[in-house]
Amino acid sequence: MFLARRPLVAGGRPVFRHPAQVLVTAFLIADLIGTMLLMLPVSRTGEGGAPFVTALFTATSAVCVTGLITVDTATYWSPTGQAVILGLIQVGGFGIMTMASLIGLFLSRRMGLRTRLTAAAETRSVGPGDVRRVLKGVFLITVAVEGTVALLLTLRFRDMYDDTWPTALWHGVFHAVSSFNNAGFALFSDNLMGFLTDGFILMPISIAVVIGGLGFPVLVELMRNRRPRTWSLHTRLTLVMTGVLLIGGTAFIALTEWTNPGTLGTLTPVERVLGGWFHAVQPRTAGFNAWDYGQVTDETLLATIMLMFVGGGSAGTAGGLKVTTFIVLFFVILAEVRGDDDVIAFDRRIDHRVVRQATTVALLGVAAVMGGTMLLTELTDLPFRDVLFETTSAFATVGLSTGITPEVGGPAQLVLVVLMFLGRLGPITLVSALALRERTRRYHLPEGAPLIG
Repeated sequence: MFLARRPLVAGGRPVFRHPAQVLVTAFLIADLIGTMLLMLPVSRTGEGGAPFVTALFTATSAVCVTGLITVDTATYWSPTGQAVILGLIQVGGFGIMTMASLIGLFLSRRMGLRTRLTAAAETRSVGPGDVRRVLKGVFLITVAVEGTVALLLTLRFRDMYDDTWPTALWHGVFHAVSSFNNAGFALFSDNLMGFLTDGFILMPISIAVVIGGLGFPVLVELMRNRRPRTWSLHTRLTLVMTGVLLIGGTAFIALTEWTNPGTLGTLTPVERVLGGWFHAVQPRTAGFNAWDYGQVTDETLLATIMLMFVGGGSAGTAGGLKVTTFIVLFFVILAEVRGDDDVIAFDRRIDHRVVRQATTVALLGVAAVMGGTMLLTELTDLPFRDVLFETTSAFATVGLSTGITPEVGGPAQLVLVVLMFLGRLGPITLVSALALRERTRRYHLPEGAPLIG
């Protein structure tokens, strides 16, 4: 809607002067509607409606596809409340994929000619004039992945766990939507801890998480172009970094938990590898857990924090800094170590504006996590490692927790609400704002060279 030639006006002024304003406003409205619906008595199993903070926290966690919870989703919320949560997850995931892609199209029209030509070459899966194709593509991908995973999970819940067909279908659909949208909400009181050794449950959920976290531009290019040599730089960077994080994360987590009796220590080797894989996938901002994170080693907790902070792909359902931000900064360091003037990745020179944007997003992300951690440390008496894990999970919209979310209290929960909203919409809003501020100076000031390090 913000791509219209004549923006909506009120009193002679545009209602939305910036495309990201539409995204923020839409999510605020969805969040408020979800909060009001969850406060209705029909949405919970007990008497009366849910308290405001509980409803707000849950609605924000759902629409921002995070997965942090202050109450047990399986027992606190009625089927109506669970349906509201499912709807918010779907709206949030679909909205992020479409709105982020459409903002990219809008920005490609507003930037300078050289930048527009570069953007067109690097995002040829979605180009100007493709608004209808973006919406249709996101819808078809969503339906295909969620439908397939829902079918597999429904059959498994029915055959292996003796669910009735309606219950198996509801469990299958809910967890398929939650996994593809990287939400991490589950209909079991212990999340997925009862399925740690069941690959027929964990693998479909993991694959849906990875697909949803790649991002719409990458998915479209993979479907239309099977030749890796002709893939765009964005697709190459996303796939390479995703593979490195998944393989490296699986190996590291499996090794650090291999003999831990609280997680993998009592399982067979194959089941240990499965558990390591599943818990390397979830920090990509999905948030499901098949073990108790309060029982993991410090090494696993630190690795999980790092994976959560990096996140998944751009214009997808994952949160975090995004893998492209992280790998661009890696190539910046590599160029500086080599003494190169240009930042080169896969035989392409990365524009200096992209480098500045990546640096800005990364530093502000660190500031948000550190600021949130300090606030929660002041508001609670909980261990620092648990607080850092919680704030990183909220900002990266992951949903993993060591179990402290219900214990932090109302003020700290509101801090987490802000972090979830900031983590979901902040990077998109910030990057689009930086892109729209593109300008060329007619002169250059004298150079200065302060000492570094």
